[in-house]
Amino acid sequence: MSTFKLPPDLIHNRGKIADPAAFAREHQASSWLYLCGSEFASMEGGMSYSQVQAAVGQSANVITDPPRELDLALARQHVAALDELPRPTLVTCRAGPRSSAVVYLYAALKSGAAIDDVLEAAERDGAPFCKVEEAKAWVRSSLETLRRER
Repeated sequence: MSTFKLPPDLIHNRGKIADPAAFAREHQASSWLYLCGSEFASMEGGMSYSQVQAAVGQSANVITDPPRELDLALARQHVAALDELPRPTLVTCRAGPRSSAVVYLYAALKSGAAIDDVLEAAERDGAPFCKVEEAKAWVRSSLETLRRER
């Protein structure tokens, strides 16, 4: 059984966020990595990056939502942003798959945990990215490459 645990100061969403300020208060967030572009703000139930900025002291926006492909360049941007943001940090996308992938990738990279242990923990935790084969493959391949580069 995996001993990997997601750090409690990295929080991803598991669905749409109705009230960004309340979400930030609920998690006592100091910062927020927002993965959505401006298109999401105009959708029903969407939110804007300006709402994120108003909810926390520090934030970053790395646009990752579909139809953008998950690739190594995005992984590098996520890691760079998370390296700079104070904790606790929210990481959110539209519904949770991409944000949870980012959080598990980052935590795995920083902890040095084996990728299989990380994926096992993510499955056990019900991380939304585990239901998306593309996201699971992205976590695995990005982690392998980023570790080789360090």
